[in-house]
Amino acid sequence: MSADHPQPAQALRIAVVGAGSSGLLLTLLLQRQGHHVELFERSPRLRSEGCGILLVRSGVEAIAAAGIPGLLDALLAAGRPVQQFVIRNLRGDLIETSPAEREPGELPSLLIRRQAILEALWRHADPGSFRGGAELEHWQQDGAGVAARFSNGQRWQGDLLIGADGLFSRVAPLLAPQRRLHYLGDRVWRGVVADGQVLGPGDFLVVARGRGVYANAFDLGPEDPAAGGAPITHWGFFQEEPLPTSRAEQRRLLQEPVPEQALAKIPADLARLIRATPPGRVVANWSFDIEPLPQLVAGRVALIGDAGHAMSSSQARGMTAGLEDAVGLARHLAGGCGVGGGDPQEALAAYEAERLPVVHRYQERSRAISARTGRIRAPQQQAVAAR
Repeated sequence: MSADHPQPAQALRIAVVGAGSSGLLLTLLLQRQGHHVELFERSPRLRSEGCGILLVRSGVEAIAAAGIPGLLDALLAAGRPVQQFVIRNLRGDLIETSPAEREPGELPSLLIRRQAILEALWRHADPGSFRGGAELEHWQQDGAGVAARFSNGQRWQGDLLIGADGLFSRVAPLLAPQRRLHYLGDRVWRGVVADGQVLGPGDFLVVARGRGVYANAFDLGPEDPAAGGAPITHWGFFQEEPLPTSRAEQRRLLQEPVPEQALAKIPADLARLIRATPPGRVVANWSFDIEPLPQLVAGRVALIGDAGHAMSSSQARGMTAGLEDAVGLARHLAGGCGVGGGDPQEALAAYEAERLPVVHRYQERSRAISARTGRIRAPQQQAVAAR
């Protein structure tokens, strides 16, 4: 334990469920405060799959606020600052370009691979705290603490349990039984592929007709910046369609490539890029958010990230909100459980009071933008997605 992070008077036993970006960051911050943290993940190893993301400035600022030496520099080196936003129509004609606004001294919004973020976080983690292959089955709490049971037979008891387990959270249903997934109307494909022709450095491209978004793409810079490798492009393709009621059919459709008749609608250069993407570099899912929850905390259990406020990607706030949650929760626990001790449940309550109105605004605005930019009005339906 460094002099900057002395052992707290009340070293808590904390379980973090979910090893995505928010769970990893929170684990790092709490370990640096001297708490005994175990990180449970249903995958047997750290998951680094995924494509590119736009990490907006406030997400980069959350990384800076975490104060972990070298972490911000690693992300800035791995990502590409956004330079301009480009809108093209289905023929490929330019509709609009606008530069990314950035004041002198401000941190940039980053175009970056999700894998780079997770690997940068993992380099600072204690591997001995990772519990892979452990999907949560049940948790319960009383006045003395929290107990949890996992699919691999592991059992845990401690002071606090934090659900950072994403859209399909196993922590959230017991904390907020009213939580439901809300289908946004799209089957979405995303991929990354080597290509230096469709986009310029730092470009974020949207392909649209009227208010309807069909596809996007953005520059991720060289795959291996140190070796000066080929530029990598992230792309996304959005097809509005009803959600099948059968989970088996949902899963089957997610194994399909983007239909050729759909690709024929977008500019030829972007369609070529999508066709050239190796299948192993493509992921597909159904688009969901959740209704705003009335709480993020119940006693000794709290939610962060998508577990508590999954939202559409229309504002690129999903990962950012989770990183902000992690920094805020760690700050409240440091204030309430530091050298002078304190009640950790009060710290969780303070976290909820701070974050709940913020994430509600994010959710409401993201859904409103998603509704405006959809090509057809998706029915307001709730469903459980295939995993």
